[in-house]
Amino acid sequence: MMIISNMKLTLKFSTVLVFLFIASFFCCKNNSDKETILKGGTTILVDETLKPIIEDQITVFESDYNAKIVLDARSEKEVSLAFVKDTSRIIVLSRELNEDEKKYFKNLNITPKTTKIGTDAVAFIMNKNSNDTLIALDEVVQFMKGSFSSKIKGLVFDNLNSSTVRLMTEIAGVSSIPDKGVFSFKNNEEVLKFVSENEGMIGVVGLNWLYQPSTAIVEYLKDINVLSVKGIGEKEYFAPTQNNIAEGKYPLARDLFIINCQGYSGLGMGFASFVAGERGQRIILKSGLLPVRVPSRKILIRNNDKK
Repeated sequence: MMIISNMKLTLKFSTVLVFLFIASFFCCKNNSDKETILKGGTTILVDETLKPIIEDQITVFESDYNAKIVLDARSEKEVSLAFVKDTSRIIVLSRELNEDEKKYFKNLNITPKTTKIGTDAVAFIMNKNSNDTLIALDEVVQFMKGSFSSKIKGLVFDNLNSSTVRLMTEIAGVSSIPDKGVFSFKNNEEVLKFVSENEGMIGVVGLNWLYQPSTAIVEYLKDINVLSVKGIGEKEYFAPTQNNIAEGKYPLARDLFIINCQGYSGLGMGFASFVAGERGQRIILKSGLLPVRVPSRKILIRNNDKK
């Protein structure tokens, strides 16, 4: 009986050791897979009008670090709602958090970390057959207020919940867009396609889509003019170029932000630091948008004189 009892104790002890070993293994594995500022996985919510530049940033970031970032691009209003619903705690917007959003995170004892990463713009586009390359911002504002003009047959937005609609309603001082003369689609690519096929329509798109077009969009751009814009109360027209944005001449420029509410040192912090750093700012510069700071340039001077 004593021998059987000892065998049972030994068996129990061995079982406990195996259990502890397995638990230790998975614990160590979880720790090794734990998200840090430079490794792990996360999702970033992105305003759809900014999708191309953030895709580029993620590609380079993932190639440098052991990280996997899922880009979730939607309209501004949709990503904002997902942000407060905890779909992700990292978001890229063309605005800072509003007071309601700040209050929400304050109640959660989370202090949002906002990083300005650059400046882009909203651009007006028109079919080339319209033979027009100029538009006064006041004409668009009056159209937004319901005063239709012979020059503008219609305004075409990517999405009624987008940042482009928000910006134009703010400039026009209206709470909503008019019921007539306004068309909306799902994304910027669909706007470009529609304008390329219809004369007299003015498309309202994120500049990033024009500077970094996909293969499909390149075909549409052949039939589109990017309009130069005269600001309200101004006399000159300015195209949405990198230089005009830098000099404050283009009237529809807007700053871009990465907002991190993870509440810990995760990929949100690492990615924001990367985009605001030397390599990330160089990517923004090459994209045609305006970086927060111009990356340094290395100049190599060679002396070819032979003695």
